[in-house]
Amino acid sequence: MISGGVFDEIRGHGGPRHVRPEFAALGRWLEDTPQEELDRRLEAAEATFRQLGITFAVYGDADAAERIIPFDIVPRIFTDSEWAGLSDGLVQRVQAINAFLDDIYGNREILKAGILPPELVLQNPQFRPEIAGARPPHGVWAHICGIDCVRTGPDEFFVLEDNARTPSGVSYMLENREAMIRLCPELFREFRVAAVDSYPDMLLETMRSVAPPGAGQSPVCVVLTPGHFNSAYYEHSFLADSMGVELVEAADLLVDDDIVWMRTIGGRVKVDVIYRRIDDDFLDPLVFRPDSMLGVPGLIAAYRAGNVAIINAPGNGIADDKAIYSYMPEIVRFYSGAEAKLPNVQTFRCREPDALRYVLDHLDELVVKLVDGSGGYGMLVGPTASRGEIEAFRAALMAAPERYIAQPTLALSTVPTVTDAGLAPRHVDFRPFVLTGREGVKVVPGGLTRVALTEGSLVVNSSQGGGTKDSFVLLPDTARAPQSQVQSQ
Repeated sequence: MISGGVFDEIRGHGGPRHVRPEFAALGRWLEDTPQEELDRRLEAAEATFRQLGITFAVYGDADAAERIIPFDIVPRIFTDSEWAGLSDGLVQRVQAINAFLDDIYGNREILKAGILPPELVLQNPQFRPEIAGARPPHGVWAHICGIDCVRTGPDEFFVLEDNARTPSGVSYMLENREAMIRLCPELFREFRVAAVDSYPDMLLETMRSVAPPGAGQSPVCVVLTPGHFNSAYYEHSFLADSMGVELVEAADLLVDDDIVWMRTIGGRVKVDVIYRRIDDDFLDPLVFRPDSMLGVPGLIAAYRAGNVAIINAPGNGIADDKAIYSYMPEIVRFYSGAEAKLPNVQTFRCREPDALRYVLDHLDELVVKLVDGSGGYGMLVGPTASRGEIEAFRAALMAAPERYIAQPTLALSTVPTVTDAGLAPRHVDFRPFVLTGREGVKVVPGGLTRVALTEGSLVVNSSQGGGTKDSFVLLPDTARAPQSQVQSQ
């Protein structure tokens, strides 16, 4: 049963036998498809994912290389009007993120205006003073953003966090769609679903658009990976292959006279754009961590000289910081002159004494996160935590309050999900992908829906046992999908 007050994206507030009118075709499909058939299709999807090597790693887990993110066959669906509103808010937010990054590494007008405490930025470990004064080609910093959103009602969307460093998950968005087209083609005859398979082309177009001015008509683009031991290596190789560009490691690149070159069997090839999947700390041992074996010596010098574009730009981690996130409504207002179309979740900054006192008094009611955490690690979910976990977090908070923020536990929306006991509601979040190039901002018409597979759980991260769903964005006329819909995707 759907608990009272929780909005189900397919059933609304109407209970397990109800379906929102616009999704009546999905309701009929769920009624007509036996559990055994759903299970068979899920097994077929898992077999395909394993054959393709679509895995992820959990560091410290001996079975990491063999783990597949569970996939659920019941899609999450956005109507065209829901998507239009969400997209407008995403564009506004990503434009503000780019303006913020350009400002704090330049004139710092937002600090002069007193909108943010200067120490929150300038003393933040994610702020990179080595990048100050640099300007990326065409002024774009956050080329690829994954903006994590949650929904609590028909028209209530909130941003949970911003990912502007190396957001992952787009390969699962694409592979989930391929699985759905193959296993559930009837749904694409019932609904006109926006295609997502153009994402690699959109990404390559974005990369080429921000190439340095001297790159010419055919800039050379590469994907820089830390190697096959990385948890997201499948995605790195998948995207490089889909775009038709080289997947390189540090040893494949060298910098000579502030120019980045790729070593090939035919000799050196000048590189113009690097989609890096390596954190700042390891990007260039001459500038950041000197012990890094994953980076390219001299890369930042080439970047500062304007000879190479790095996607996403070095220094973007400050926009991911959860303490900075708490100021995003003010940041959006400062740079756009308008109120944020997508609100934040209420956030308590534990560095502030009043907020810290409140959080310590309500730990059993709140979600507490590290400001620079990710993947569901370093997080307390108060309502489901043990007394021991709460007391351990209390000690950590009191020792270093500036490292944490806290948020209320929201009634996250649910989507029907296949379980051993049949269909049941499970909580979801959503990571849409937003691309920014020389010509502006584009929102991919889909995204990664993550689902908490454990009953009652709000933790959707794959590293914490979560799974994924396909995300349908409906085109305006949903009355009938053309026969070419399935083939065209």
